[in-house]
Amino acid sequence: MQRINETTAQEAARYLAAQDPILKPVIERAGLCTIRPNTDYYQELVDAIISQQLSVHAARSIETRFRNLFGGQFPTPEQILTTDIETLRALGFSRAKAAYVLDLAQHVVDGRVRFDHLDTLTNDEVIAELTAVKGIGVWTAHMFLMFCMGRTDVLPVGDLGVRNGIRDLYGFKDAPTPQQITELAEANGWHPYESIASWYVWQSLNNEPNL
Repeated sequence: MQRINETTAQEAARYLAAQDPILKPVIERAGLCTIRPNTDYYQELVDAIISQQLSVHAARSIETRFRNLFGGQFPTPEQILTTDIETLRALGFSRAKAAYVLDLAQHVVDGRVRFDHLDTLTNDEVIAELTAVKGIGVWTAHMFLMFCMGRTDVLPVGDLGVRNGIRDLYGFKDAPTPQQITELAEANGWHPYESIASWYVWQSLNNEPNL
């Protein structure tokens, strides 16, 4: 399975510019895709849960307090399970997010989520394994596949930025449905670089989601 790196970013830019004339000027303005894989899958998922519906500043403040609770180091799943919801709430977690982080830690300890084999799974298999954890939905799984695993072929059909960007770029009256996005990606030859095409759609809005 291809990962995004300097070489694939260059290949994707050339390929998508040739395939999709609407995306071509965005590619020329934005340059090469800057997504790069991150190997610390566990930490990235915890951070993704913490960051949901928060500003970057607020999320970082909570993450700093979270690390400080464990001596300044990012805690292992086993360490997280020694805390409780009220302890996490005192750091700024909502009750729901505290429960989600604890549920993820329990899934890892139980072996229901195994980061050592995710690289061998298809996108759909990764999504199925991650969304079994409370608080991790398909959107978070898509962002994880793109920004953490660096997969080139993810189409985040439920992302609001992608929907709005496609609406503006391709002349939809309203934000397109997931089916319409899938059909547009196929018609415009985005495969196997759907992740990078989506990144360019975000750039057209001057917006880039992150884990």
